[in-house]
Amino acid sequence: MPVNDFNLAVNRKALELNLDGKVYGTFAEIGAGQEVARRFFYVGAAAGTVAKTMSAYDMTFSDAIYGPVQRYVSRERLSGMLEHEFSLLRERLDEKMGAEKTFFVFADTVSARSYRGHSESHGWMGIRFQTDPRGPVSEIIIHVRMLDAENIAQQEALGIIGVNLIYGAFRLHAEPEKLIGSLLDDLTPKRIEVDMIRFSGPAFAKVDNRLMSLQLVAQGLGRAAMFRADGEVVQPAEELYKRAVLIERGSFRPVTHVTYEMLRCAYDDFAPREKEAPRGVLTLAEITMENLLSTGDLDPQDFLDRTDILGALGQTVLVSSFGEYFRLVDYIARHTTEAIGLALGVPSLEEIFREKYYTDLEGGILEGLGRLFKKNVRLYAYPRLASDGQIITADNFHVEPRLHHLYAYLRENEFVVPVTDYREEILSIKSPEVLAMIRSGDSAWEKCVPPEVARIIRERKLLGCAG
Repeated sequence: MPVNDFNLAVNRKALELNLDGKVYGTFAEIGAGQEVARRFFYVGAAAGTVAKTMSAYDMTFSDAIYGPVQRYVSRERLSGMLEHEFSLLRERLDEKMGAEKTFFVFADTVSARSYRGHSESHGWMGIRFQTDPRGPVSEIIIHVRMLDAENIAQQEALGIIGVNLIYGAFRLHAEPEKLIGSLLDDLTPKRIEVDMIRFSGPAFAKVDNRLMSLQLVAQGLGRAAMFRADGEVVQPAEELYKRAVLIERGSFRPVTHVTYEMLRCAYDDFAPREKEAPRGVLTLAEITMENLLSTGDLDPQDFLDRTDILGALGQTVLVSSFGEYFRLVDYIARHTTEAIGLALGVPSLEEIFREKYYTDLEGGILEGLGRLFKKNVRLYAYPRLASDGQIITADNFHVEPRLHHLYAYLRENEFVVPVTDYREEILSIKSPEVLAMIRSGDSAWEKCVPPEVARIIRERKLLGCAG
């Protein structure tokens, strides 16, 4: 399709900005051609928008302009590009144009598919911009994965999402959720994925980047997003690289003694085994979109309450759309070659061995379990208390007779590890019951959660705390 086909929303956006008269700035693009600037030139009237375009492909030139970095496709390099180029804009053009123009710098640094081939085609992209002439600057940065098989298609996708980002900054900054959805205008998630977004500056003073991470997954731009205990969003591949990873999936509504002990007990076995991991052990609390939508519509405050509790425990959070555990493991294993541990309750282990969840796989449950139990993957199974008072463990839970030998193999080779250092007196604690007590004002809930969790729920009135 011709680049100047005005049936494409991206070209209409570029032309609208070119004709604006106030929007003026620099394009600095490294790694896949000047695809974003090219869109603005092709639609016409670009002289009203483009102050400068540049590409410093040679590393020596790039370092001379932006300073040396360890990796050229990185958030650090992107930040250097935005800072340097915006300073030049102000220095050279403010006196002449600053009173009537809103300046911007768009930058990207990308590793696209080349003739030598790349296992991972990805890049950092961002815009630093003013909403008013001579006003303060705000910024949006994103990390993208390009999924097209051909270099030319990846370049086209980059050009489209770059225009969408610039347009969103100027036209949709007051509606960040809508801005996020617009990033894939004229694209699909099969072509490009966004797994990290960060808003900053006065234009986004009321924006919580944890909610924006949630929106990436909720709106289908990415399969997962991650942020640290302090709420700082991170790019998953960078956070997971060369780290052993221990994950607990849950509602965390709230974190109970059982929730907390499940991860602690798993960690006490997992961490000593993985002490040689180059970047140590990372623990993740994973919340799935299915879990967040289980009570109906997505509730942003409920999500923030849960993550505030996890943050108080120093916990990194992963939000994902992975329904099955094997898809979660596939995702983590894509970014690290170190060990992966899953801390879960026996009820989840029972679900993993139900054949009905694998009917969409050609190889059925064998394929699903083969993808789950990759080399160096272990499940830590925490017991549950049955209604008759029996404690169900990884060694006595019910598995279909035809799967007995398969399960015995997994147990014998420590793909499944029973948690034995558990406290029997806390096994009766159930999160829904604790949540109901919190909301009804029954102070008994405080005995069901760790002290630091009780404190933050009381102080911040989280999860509908009545007092």
